[in-house]
Amino acid sequence: MYDVIVVGGGPSGATAAEDLARSGHKVALLDRAGRIKPCGGAIPPRLVADFHIPEEQIVARMTSARMISPSGRKVDIPINGGFIGMVDRERFDVFLRKRAVEAGATLLTGTYRRIERDEKGVRVVYRDNVCGTERTVAAHLVIGADGARSNVARDEVHGGDTIPYVIAYHEIIEAPEPTAQYDPTRADVIYDSRISPDFYGWVFPHGGNASVGMGSLVREVNVKKATADLRASAGLTDCVTLRREGAPIPLKPLDRWDNGRDVLLAGDAAGVVAPSSGEGIYYAMVGGQVAAAACAACLASGRVRDLRLARQLFMREHKTVFRVLASMQRAYYRSDERRERFVSLCHDVDVQRLTFEAYMNKKLVHARPMAHLKIGLKNLAHLTRLVSVEHI
Repeated sequence: MYDVIVVGGGPSGATAAEDLARSGHKVALLDRAGRIKPCGGAIPPRLVADFHIPEEQIVARMTSARMISPSGRKVDIPINGGFIGMVDRERFDVFLRKRAVEAGATLLTGTYRRIERDEKGVRVVYRDNVCGTERTVAAHLVIGADGARSNVARDEVHGGDTIPYVIAYHEIIEAPEPTAQYDPTRADVIYDSRISPDFYGWVFPHGGNASVGMGSLVREVNVKKATADLRASAGLTDCVTLRREGAPIPLKPLDRWDNGRDVLLAGDAAGVVAPSSGEGIYYAMVGGQVAAAACAACLASGRVRDLRLARQLFMREHKTVFRVLASMQRAYYRSDERRERFVSLCHDVDVQRLTFEAYMNKKLVHARPMAHLKIGLKNLAHLTRLVSVEHI
């Protein structure tokens, strides 16, 4: 009998399992193994500091970002005083799972099937991926950290089967030599409906490799062709492709993360991916952290309502940022004309500075009210077409 079974060994599940194990709880971490989530791999300095990520896991440091508009306009934004870290999910997730095991968690390799219950508690039934038979493991609580289309959420949490999501696809390629188009210290973000009609494409260097991909909510979009077009436009067609990956990315946090009984969701299963940017690793790990805290509180008090603490703690810290990013996505991702205006807005030095201060520190910056006022007025001018799309 475990205190908690964590289903899913990505950043959220591994973080939850590690935190619970370090606090003295008996934890099982169930992971399918062998699956690599498609992910640009970007992490902020705050994640590196808060979660004690060693330098060897950072495969590259971006010191600038390039925004590319539908017309081909390029805006290069320096990241002064900081960086965008890049990790390779193939290595990073394994590192996090290993750290959870070193903290005391038991790693089980298998695929989740269902949840059953008896008088002693909850049981997770899974298929052992080695021998192919079904096995059962019992616990007091379950954390579902099994991704955007979470089977745990579908089975146990109201609304868990209706979460909206973007289909993301990327290809890991061997990075070319630096050129005028490809800079190994720069992250490129492409806002163009020919690549994605409602999201964006990216080229993120990973040291000797690079992640090239895109995402879209539109089911008719051919993600492989769009990525091929992106590689062609970036001069990366001839680079060797090392692997291809696709998966859903949630667009909105669920209204409820627990079933009011013995199951709690975390990470993508709870929908905690930032709107507009699609950033998920930091928020997934924070989601694992608060899920672990809520489960620990529930186990100590015996009060099921303590499971609600996970969502409350997360939203208290990040709700405003999510709302601002969602508003920006609704305003600027709806057409190429709006995307053109968004990239034009990115020329503003205050926009650049505040954007990356918020990204690196994971909170809105309130220190310069006049800068916020100026940005607000420029936003209004663009959205109401008071200025031309070429206006900088």
